[in-house]
Amino acid sequence: MSRDTAPLPEVLAGPLLRRLSAERLVIWLVGSRPLDLGLMLHPAGHPPRRLTLNERRLQRLPLGRHAWLHLIDVALDTPLPRVVRIDYDLKITPVGEDSGIADWAPHLLHEGATHPCFVLADSHRRLLHGSCRRPHHDGSDGLVRTDAWLAERREAPEAWPAWLLMTGDQVYADDVAGPLLVAIHTLIRRLGLFDETLEGATVADSQALYTDTATYYRREALLPDVKSSEDLRERFFGGVRKPVFTSVNAQNHLMSFAEVIAMYLLVWSPVPWRLVEMTEPTLDEKDAARFGEQRAVIARFAEGLPAAARVMAHLPTLMIFDDHDITDDWNLTADWERTAYGHPFSRRIIGNALLAYLLCQGWGNDPDRLAEPLAEVTELLASAASREGWLPAGEQDAVIERLLRFQGWEVEVEGEPKLVILDTRTRRWRSERSPKRPSGLMDWEALSELQQQILGATSVVIVSPAPMFGVKLIETIQRLFTLAGRPLLVDAENWMAHRGAASVMLNIFRHSRSPGHYVILSGDVHYSFAYDIHLRQRREGPRIWQVTSSGIKNAFPDTLLDWLDRLNRWLYAPRSPLNWLTQRRRMVIKPRDPDRAKAGERLWNGAGIGLVELDDQGRPSDIRHLDARGFDVVFPLPAAPGD
Repeated sequence: MSRDTAPLPEVLAGPLLRRLSAERLVIWLVGSRPLDLGLMLHPAGHPPRRLTLNERRLQRLPLGRHAWLHLIDVALDTPLPRVVRIDYDLKITPVGEDSGIADWAPHLLHEGATHPCFVLADSHRRLLHGSCRRPHHDGSDGLVRTDAWLAERREAPEAWPAWLLMTGDQVYADDVAGPLLVAIHTLIRRLGLFDETLEGATVADSQALYTDTATYYRREALLPDVKSSEDLRERFFGGVRKPVFTSVNAQNHLMSFAEVIAMYLLVWSPVPWRLVEMTEPTLDEKDAARFGEQRAVIARFAEGLPAAARVMAHLPTLMIFDDHDITDDWNLTADWERTAYGHPFSRRIIGNALLAYLLCQGWGNDPDRLAEPLAEVTELLASAASREGWLPAGEQDAVIERLLRFQGWEVEVEGEPKLVILDTRTRRWRSERSPKRPSGLMDWEALSELQQQILGATSVVIVSPAPMFGVKLIETIQRLFTLAGRPLLVDAENWMAHRGAASVMLNIFRHSRSPGHYVILSGDVHYSFAYDIHLRQRREGPRIWQVTSSGIKNAFPDTLLDWLDRLNRWLYAPRSPLNWLTQRRRMVIKPRDPDRAKAGERLWNGAGIGLVELDDQGRPSDIRHLDARGFDVVFPLPAAPGD
């Protein structure tokens, strides 16, 4: 029996545990049909509970003929206990005998377990965090390491983290390996994911897109060949060279809604890979060689997916977008926004990725906050289901237009310490000097709202996808490229790139009612580091810690990072006058040297995931990187004087 005719598995991806509390459980799952489900909960030392998931607790949204998104949101009358292991199961309840996770997703169970489980922590004092999971990076997957780490602590619920915080670039919609794109198209056909018409492209619709000769490694050719699209080509598909850092390969940029949905299924679950037969498309010699190299890397990535899926079935997870979840340099400058949103095809590309983000990532962070845009997308998907699987173009564009203007992606979680996740992509402070200069990562209104959220708190954990306090030399290089009018060449987006946004953020730290302790968790940069920070001439604080862990499956070019690290130490030594030319001259920043690095090195270059433990005052008592290669990298208290 071929894969095209074999029966489809009832569950394609999930369950993923999202925002969990003692009173409410939010769970994500995709099935090949609308499923009737029952939820079983069994806290250790307590009697089991069984809950029927009625329409109030379960939404089913069609994504295609054989793909249904299940959004489970259960309010509990009796709160669940904390710091105990809670076994759970999702029973599929057709007429006849129930089948549970052990039957339809045995890869989600740790060795010797009969059910997956989770733990509700009593504080936010232990956190896992990471960003940038690029499937075709030739290296290990930090989620696989996380699974091994968690399995070792299965019988020690007090050691489990409160959250897995995924701080950006959970998928790479703009940088896709050829073999993965082939798998995406195979899965679209197998599941009958919804089609759409494409205004402004050289192909009429998604079906023509998938079969066009330019669909692999040549997607820039699918843009209309008119002079007004030149800026669009450069920003989306130019493979723009970045001589200081790296280059971007965007020739397989995802375009349709179905492509992005299929990408999520293939990077979060091993099950869809059983439906995929990898057939190499017709390619020239150069692209065929690249396809072969990427095919081996993607195969190794797929082998690790059972472990990655197991992590997300055991740990409550919060997620926030960064640029690659949508497209590289997303909203970097006002000029970028004008060009990208001014063309119907590029606006659709961005909008499709944001629609998929809402369904696959955003909803699980805070269903109440996202209820209105979700209701609009639900109507859109219902319309497609009633129109033989085609998204109605006018309705799709209208939903995208409203979603692009939506404000409410940020996340706030009460607890000790308070947890705040920032949206640094859609509420930007556009440059008053020039539309070609980088925008501030948050505008004045968004920063004012942040200040109101945290005033009066004793301590706070802030998730900022890009580090608030990065490597000074790299930020200086980005500034020089900005002055030369080429910010897109070096991703010149950091908190210090926009004077107004940087000034307001630093003033928030100086406010008399600001928290005494800030821990800032970040990703984005493809290397890891930790800083201890305090304000000059302020004995009583606040104290700030910048902890960056990146990437989960990505890394920086080794030689280049070594040179940047070394030059940064020389040029910005504690007594260097260059420090007084930066926005951070009123701060003392002490780097923590990773214990496995060479003497003096401050940046760790290796895929993995960060682990931060906080004391009862919200100060880091342990900062480490769980390296995907199987060892820990500890960032001990700084020994070097600050700058």
